[in-house]
Amino acid sequence: MYKDTLNLPVTSFPMRADAARREPERLAAWDEADLYGQIRRARAGRPRFVLHDGPPYANEHIHLGTAFNKILKDFVVRTRAMMGFDTPFVPGWDCHGLPIEQKVDRELGGKKLAMSDLEVRAACRGYAEKFVAIQRDEFRRLGGIGSWDHPYLTMSPRYEADIAVALGRVVEAGLLYRQRKAIRWCWHCRTALAEADF
Repeated sequence: MYKDTLNLPVTSFPMRADAARREPERLAAWDEADLYGQIRRARAGRPRFVLHDGPPYANEHIHLGTAFNKILKDFVVRTRAMMGFDTPFVPGWDCHGLPIEQKVDRELGGKKLAMSDLEVRAACRGYAEKFVAIQRDEFRRLGGIGSWDHPYLTMSPRYEADIAVALGRVVEAGLLYRQRKAIRWCWHCRTALAEADF
């Protein structure tokens, strides 16, 4: 009744956001239009701004901390692109380490005792692969742009080979030395602990 007495703007925008339905449509449209590729092509030859993605562990669904971290990175990359920089963004995942081992230990339970080290490592690799795929979809759902189909994974043979080459250069330069060092060891998990954990 009062609606007819008001001078409201006429717009084609819906009154409700309806994000649960519209967000996946928007992300699909960005993929179809190759938004990331368009941005990269438009900035080709310009000065580069590279943000190295400190990778999350591929050990569980994303949480507030991992989501916030990825959103901030996307914000920085997009603003630099708007400033005219060529901004490649390659997301990555840490596929090694205690967080993954602990999750796999819980899944395997007592079966782990009957498994060889290679079988346990294969289970860890499978677990990490599963969560790389899950987290990639969850991060994409947040609207971040980047080279999602070509991430870097610390368990990829190429990545591991690059680490071996870099170590070889350290050895050739005479920077590697041997001495005794105490390593913290978890008797329960039967694995070494990172110093950063203390």
